[in-house]
Amino acid sequence: MDFVVKHFNELSTRELYEILKTRFEIFVTEQECIYQDLDDKDQDAIHVFCWNDSGRVAGCLRVFWKDHDEAAGVAQIGRVVTLEHGKGIGGAMLHQGVDIAINRLKARKIYLEAQEYAIGYYAKEGFKVVSDVFMEDGIPHVKMERMV
Repeated sequence: MDFVVKHFNELSTRELYEILKTRFEIFVTEQECIYQDLDDKDQDAIHVFCWNDSGRVAGCLRVFWKDHDEAAGVAQIGRVVTLEHGKGIGGAMLHQGVDIAINRLKARKIYLEAQEYAIGYYAKEGFKVVSDVFMEDGIPHVKMERMV
């Protein structure tokens, strides 16, 4: 599986369009969650994504400095989504995101907010739950962290 890794400023218009299209399809249409996806974090993020045979972004995520604070050393992974389930895209993509946080950003800790049902998915990559369940956009979430 070949992943494309690009900072926001390197994305083509088509790549950005397809990333946003996939995020909308899963988060808004499939999960019926109306929320503001465009949150001003994409511009400072490194985007990881892959294409399927139909020319769609099959999975994507973004890695960025939590709270825009590089000095704190905490990278955040977010907007993790796969269009195609059960093909190993998500696990491979998450592993790539962790690698970017560690080796490219040199983060000391990695943070994410996971939908509660996906705790096991993130735990496989070494993340631990560090909060109680909280509601975000009508969906139960937990905060998770992984020390580097």
